[in-house]
Amino acid sequence: MRYQITGKQIDIGAALQTHVETELGGIVEKYAERPTDANVVFSKSAHEYVCEATVHLSTGLTAQAKAHATEIYAAFDGCAEKMEKQLRRYKRRLKDHHKDRSEPVELFGASSYILAAEETSDDGEPESLQPIIVAEMETQIPSLSVGEAVMQMELAGAPVLVFRNEGKDGVNVVYRRDDGNIGWIDPGS
Repeated sequence: MRYQITGKQIDIGAALQTHVETELGGIVEKYAERPTDANVVFSKSAHEYVCEATVHLSTGLTAQAKAHATEIYAAFDGCAEKMEKQLRRYKRRLKDHHKDRSEPVELFGASSYILAAEETSDDGEPESLQPIIVAEMETQIPSLSVGEAVMQMELAGAPVLVFRNEGKDGVNVVYRRDDGNIGWIDPGS
């Protein structure tokens, strides 16, 4: 597994890097098959250290965790506990859904845009019908089944996930509804 361990405006030493690789590696190997890479970022927010970890699995799932603490090691340990709990919770579902998958999930490139908030005039009408693009980025769209997409959305804690449906070869969306259920948009049906 590849590790990228960085600090935002703080210096992280070799001992912390070794601790992260050992602990996170043990957790991921215990609960997930074929992990590909892990990204751990340490930062400081006022008097607390913040640790954010993202682990990508070859099944296409991405697990994310974040923790705060007054000590940097405690921040990582809290983040690792959350990651372990998350992977343990989904272990059975991961095995059931992905045992037949022998190849990693295909990812397709797409453009992602951030649009400026609409400015309205005094009468409440927008000044222009053309949105202002603030940023343009590249994003990846995974090729998943609907069940895998729902798991990915729940693992990431995201409100919505756009994916390419393996069964129908079209772009689909799963999202969390206000009533707590999951919605699925399939434009091909």
